[in-house]
Amino acid sequence: MGARILVVDDAAFMRMMVKDILTKNGFEVVGEATNGAEAVEQYQEVKPDLVTLDITMPEMDGIESLKKIKEIDPEAKIIMCSAMGQQAMVIDAIQAGAKDFIVKPFQADRVLEAINKTLDS
Repeated sequence: MGARILVVDDAAFMRMMVKDILTKNGFEVVGEATNGAEAVEQYQEVKPDLVTLDITMPEMDGIESLKKIKEIDPEAKIIMCSAMGQQAMVIDAIQAGAKDFIVKPFQADRVLEAINKTLDS
């Protein structure tokens, strides 16, 4: 069985795309969240091996959510998902402990590369 992954994005379409890439490649999507607050809750409930976390979301953004998850679990493996032109936020996220980032629109091979690299780290 592949790694257990929590997918976080406020857009259902984006979650579906990521989920599709993951499940086709043997990963298990154990949870989905639509904002940062939900992501933190889900993380504690499902204890995933890895999280894909959107940067821009309502209520609590990805950076804040990343910091909270890292407080709960300093070992958490988190990959940020960003739109083009969010480099400054990506840098903040990496400094706050994100392992990698993927840029929308998602390319399956890049998503898998980031996930495999992060799981192996």
